[in-house]
Amino acid sequence: MGLVIGSHVSYKNDTQLLGSVYEAVRYKANTFMFYTGAPQNTKRGSISDELTYKAYELMKENDMALENVICHAPYIINLCNDDNFDFSVSFLKQEVIRCEQLGVTKLVLHPGSSVGLERNHAIANIIKGLNIVLDDDHNVCICLETMSGKGTEVGKTFEEIKTIIAGIKNKKRIAVCLDTCHINDAGYDVSKIDDVLDSFDKIIGLSYLKCIHINDSKNELGSHKDRHANIGYGTIGFDNIIGVIYNKRLEGIPMILETPYIGEYDEDKNKIYPPYRFEIDMIRNKKFNNNLLNDIRSYYK
Repeated sequence: MGLVIGSHVSYKNDTQLLGSVYEAVRYKANTFMFYTGAPQNTKRGSISDELTYKAYELMKENDMALENVICHAPYIINLCNDDNFDFSVSFLKQEVIRCEQLGVTKLVLHPGSSVGLERNHAIANIIKGLNIVLDDDHNVCICLETMSGKGTEVGKTFEEIKTIIAGIKNKKRIAVCLDTCHINDAGYDVSKIDDVLDSFDKIIGLSYLKCIHINDSKNELGSHKDRHANIGYGTIGFDNIIGVIYNKRLEGIPMILETPYIGEYDEDKNKIYPPYRFEIDMIRNKKFNNNLLNDIRSYYK
């Protein structure tokens, strides 16, 4: 199956999925992840079938499989919350429909934050909400993301993810997205990835793992902070990240970079740039680039 590697890319109303594919091609990726609108608000434009079909053609030309493309649900969805529960369910349903219009079958979702709720009640709300959303004949699979445990986030342990999945009736449409920064910050040692995968398999089952977010971390193991770092520039380290990416048990699973843009701001112009083209090069070559910032500056001049 080979390496399936890409990054987060933009999705703009005027170019939509076609623009996302063009961006992924520039990064030398063979997959990508996108939001169908800003992750912090509800503004969504109508989807153009013409642009979608053109995107499919460009993907075919560049050996990108639609089945490997990932959509990410907006952060404003929080199924834990009693007060905004109906809104979150409704908006998540809309995102599922938008994914289906685009032909995308994997939608990553942060499970939510319990805030002032008792944790078991919050988890019960997630299960209830997902069962409402998944009670139809759509073919979009919701991938629950493993979280760092920042604040009152749900999904910081494999056991919590297991509890949610156990309560889902339509199990063919529920899956997991594992984030390397998040699990590091949650206390799982990525340098011992086979032990982590053994634990995941025993508790959840590796058959549920459908997407992996590849991020280094700015924080120490078990910090519960969730601050992504560029590949090899964090506490997880380049060799350990490569150990995840090329682990035989994860072969063929789409891997998505969400690492920070690189550079600095000045008074007149925003000078931060996407690192993905260069990080994907590092990953494909299995060779760390300790001159990442200068290479990116030169490329984007």
